[in-house]
Amino acid sequence: MASEAKKSNSLWETIKTVVYALLMAGLFRSLLFQPFWIPSGSMKDTLLIGDFLFVNKMAYGYSYASCPSVIIPRFGINVDAEDICGFLKKDNKRLFGGDPERGDVVVFRHPVTGRDYIKRLIGLPGDRVQVKDSVIYLNDVAVQIEPAGTFEEIMEPQGPFGNRPRCSNGAVGDGALCEKERRYETLPNGVKYSTLNIGDQSLDNTPVFTVPDGHFFFMGDNRDNSTDSRVRQVRGGVGFVPYEDLIGRADRIVFSSSGRSVLFFWTWRSDRYFKAIE
Repeated sequence: MASEAKKSNSLWETIKTVVYALLMAGLFRSLLFQPFWIPSGSMKDTLLIGDFLFVNKMAYGYSYASCPSVIIPRFGINVDAEDICGFLKKDNKRLFGGDPERGDVVVFRHPVTGRDYIKRLIGLPGDRVQVKDSVIYLNDVAVQIEPAGTFEEIMEPQGPFGNRPRCSNGAVGDGALCEKERRYETLPNGVKYSTLNIGDQSLDNTPVFTVPDGHFFFMGDNRDNSTDSRVRQVRGGVGFVPYEDLIGRADRIVFSSSGRSVLFFWTWRSDRYFKAIE
């Protein structure tokens, strides 16, 4: 009997340990940092497909979007932040709220689909944003542009979805060199970062967007391969993003995988460990 009681106590202690660990992990993810794996090339070359990073949730405070989402289609798991904290939505406010700055790389919830997106913050509330001949105009003033050479990568399937890159040097076959024009942009607050350009595209010229109060305007650094605030929500784009939909700021890459999964450690890129995000 004593042996059975000891086994029962041991099992109970194991269960409690697992439950406490899960609660601590949930608390860590909800309040401090959220893991994020880059699934697409919309932020090249700042972020590459396969970059794994933690999103700083403390940077802008907390809203309903700070609650964790667990979405694993393969296993039929689809627990959304709104399912847990949706009762806090629609006031567009945050607890311990902080002000995002132009140039921040931000993870946010898509205002319609609820999926997590990562883009660069370009326009603040009240800003007038327009793109003319692929140059951003903020409040009718062009941002500073400098040439930065050519971005090169191999034409091949990338990441878990096997997407192939788009190239400025035309349609190239697998294994060939894919090129894009690379240049630096400097925003009015001095934030400088690189962007990629493929060629003349429809989103290289836009109307003037006036950012509403309590909303933000985002763009991907891979300008010709990004669905962002230049495309209105009614057309499947991001449109203006409410303050409450911000999840946090991306500050640093932890590691990066060039393979189909982050678990394939032999494909990790040696030059991207703990790399700061500019």
